[in-house]
Amino acid sequence: MSHDASVGGGAPSKLVIRNIGLMLSGALEKPILDADAIVAIDGVIVAFGRGKDLDMTGATVVVDAHGSALTPGLIDGHVHPVAGDWTPRQNQLGWIDSCLHGGVTTMISAGEVHTPGRPRDIVGLKALAITAQRTFSAFRASGVKVHAGAPVIEHGMVEDDFRELAAAGVKLLGEVGLGSVKDGETAGQMVAWARKYGIQSTIHTGGPSIPGSGLIDKDVVLAADADIIGHINGGHTALPDNQIVCLCESCNRGLELVHNGNERAALLTLRTAKELKQLDRVILGTDAPAGSGVQPLGILRMISMLSSLGEVPAEIAFAFATGNTARLRNLDCGLIEVGRAADFVLLDRPQHSAGQTLLESVRLGDIPGVGMTVIDGQIRTGRSRNTPPAVAVPEIVNA
Repeated sequence: MSHDASVGGGAPSKLVIRNIGLMLSGALEKPILDADAIVAIDGVIVAFGRGKDLDMTGATVVVDAHGSALTPGLIDGHVHPVAGDWTPRQNQLGWIDSCLHGGVTTMISAGEVHTPGRPRDIVGLKALAITAQRTFSAFRASGVKVHAGAPVIEHGMVEDDFRELAAAGVKLLGEVGLGSVKDGETAGQMVAWARKYGIQSTIHTGGPSIPGSGLIDKDVVLAADADIIGHINGGHTALPDNQIVCLCESCNRGLELVHNGNERAALLTLRTAKELKQLDRVILGTDAPAGSGVQPLGILRMISMLSSLGEVPAEIAFAFATGNTARLRNLDCGLIEVGRAADFVLLDRPQHSAGQTLLESVRLGDIPGVGMTVIDGQIRTGRSRNTPPAVAVPEIVNA
């Protein structure tokens, strides 16, 4: 079931999930909902609340959550896909499916930069971006939504190139700074062109990630004014503390914290955002596949790390990986709201955790056990093959 690559379609469907022990909304303003059931029709949330108040008749699939928690599907805001479910960086097959088993239902490309022989001429880089946008839209590995087609800007690009990319369906820029454009003035001009045509931008932050890339410091980041400050905690090498704090204080752009970065710098960013009362800017990614490999549990690890060491409630840390990203990226998932995509993860505290509840176990730094993933109202996986086994596990009670 988890290897079904179809995008959707078929007969009308109604999914009912009942006996939910805890429902996390993904929204900072109200992270915990007074609800124990949710209903989705044709892949869209139509109702949630107390089961006794909902119309659960006529369901095509009923899931008994057996007291496990439900959260919106996790969003990995920083990945580097290449072709389907294969990454040449580690010559690994099935990395997207493995991340699905870590609760990730949506991924956002920061550039298809690991493509062997990646074209750096303007015609070629546009062709690669459009191809990636097309292929990942048409083929969902294990059902995971991969928003791809993120060109890396190079010197010589003009406004018309961005207009052409947008007209072809490209909605993202790859990490600014991974190509030849590394100065703030040029980057700022190209980011502005991209924004004019509805293309979102991310900028590399910190030292070089692999041989051939370079340093992008706070002055370049501020001058470029990209929508997302990509891996502000370094990918892997972080900027000095005073530059990180300056970036947090000097703009209102997204603050992306990645697994493949400097953990101390991530905690500094989180503390600064908290002091500024701007936790809505914090989003999460893995920055994988990369030289350090693929981290199927990377987003869950970030949630647990930021909650346990960053002293934020676990339900807030979950929002960093769901609603915050959905809002900054204009996605139709990531929040438990009527009309949103029915992308869910059912999970619980791991067996033998010192924490007595899911939220307490995360606050203590443990990784939750995933019992089921749902994308567009379709069950994609049962119990995860990668997380520790959960205490409570959901069950399909009809099909």
